[in-house]
Amino acid sequence: MRDVAVVGFAQRQMKEFEGSPTCVELLVPIFAELFEQTGWTKDDIGFWCSGSSDYLAGRSFSFVTAVDAIGALPPVMESHVEMDAAWALYEAWIKIQTGEVDTALVYGFGKASAGVLRRTLALQLDPYTMTPLWPDTVSIAGMQARLGIEHGRWDARAMAAVVAHSRTSSLDNEYAVLKGAMSVDDVLAEELYADPLRRSDCAPVNDGAAAIVLAASERAGEASTRPAWITGIEHRVDPLHLGARDLTRSPSAAAAGKAAGSAGVDLAELHAPFSHQELILREELGLSENTRINPSGGALGANPMFSAGLIRIGEAAKRIWAGESDKALGHATSGPALQQNLVCVMEGR
Repeated sequence: MRDVAVVGFAQRQMKEFEGSPTCVELLVPIFAELFEQTGWTKDDIGFWCSGSSDYLAGRSFSFVTAVDAIGALPPVMESHVEMDAAWALYEAWIKIQTGEVDTALVYGFGKASAGVLRRTLALQLDPYTMTPLWPDTVSIAGMQARLGIEHGRWDARAMAAVVAHSRTSSLDNEYAVLKGAMSVDDVLAEELYADPLRRSDCAPVNDGAAAIVLAASERAGEASTRPAWITGIEHRVDPLHLGARDLTRSPSAAAAGKAAGSAGVDLAELHAPFSHQELILREELGLSENTRINPSGGALGANPMFSAGLIRIGEAAKRIWAGESDKALGHATSGPALQQNLVCVMEGR
């Protein structure tokens, strides 16, 4: 296996929908920032891979438009996944492992303002038995949270503690959409939104984009003095049908974490769009009480579609670059109620 590291990371997130830039307008400055970080140019990138959704954009092959941000000439080797860009990162990691390229730039983008996100995401459900009922993401998460409470897995106060920690941690994150000190009691004082969820238990809906640069072996040393070396990466999936699995658990997250080597991490950035999902992930990944969780504020601070998972990996890598972590975990999820999970473990050397 080739040694591969995260050596660059940049993001942009829109707090307001009105006047929100197009995907190209978002990506051009992000790419420029990455080239400044690494000291590279477009010619140094061997492979480009993106993550987005045509369903969200409302038109076929919308990701091709984003390629304009790369530039028409010279032509590049490019690919795309209809997923969060964390899965594009996995594809790029595989590409580097083949030896065909030594570097890759991975990016994700999504404009949730293009439609009603809660309704759009119902299209990822089973088209015969579930989508015709149009169960939205918040309602499904509400059912999941209620099941956990009824089975004694967590309670409203534990969920509120996750929110309070996220809001406080987000204060230091310039890209967070929701931030500001909140106590557990402040959260519990809110009205119920989708019983037992309150609005603060749910990630905000916002537009945004992010990108990461990967490099192998000696190329990583060119771009960073302390690369975040990927020591394990894996993704697993649980059944799509909500009645075919225990929604209070996430076997796929546990399996991905074990395969990626999550034991002993001192920091974890978890992609949990709902407060109770962070509680599930902590348990399934076996994170100890000493593990720093979501120092960036996590998805409850900002959750741009198709880049939020990639951002978790980038935020974890930043802590390694800064010397704040020696072994960090970045997690991404996709699908309803933590159906699909990807875990990326990185170390500083």
